[in-house]
Amino acid sequence: MAKVIRCRDVGVDCDFEARGESMEEVLSQCSDHAREAHGMDAIPPELAAKVQSAIRDE
Repeated sequence: MAKVIRCRDVGVDCDFEARGESMEEVLSQCSDHAREAHGMDAIPPELAAKVQSAIRDE
C-alpha cells in the first residue's frame, strides 16, 4: 500500500506531495523537498515527528 503526505498536512502553504511504498522513501522525498524548496538545511526534530505522524496509507 502506498504512503502519502502533503506539505499542507503539516501546516505548510505548499502543494508538494510525496508518495512511496515505504516510510523511508517518503521521508527521503520530504527531506529533499524541504532542502530544495524551503531552504531547510536541517529538519527540526519537532517537524520530523509531525511529518512522520502525518504520513498515511493510501
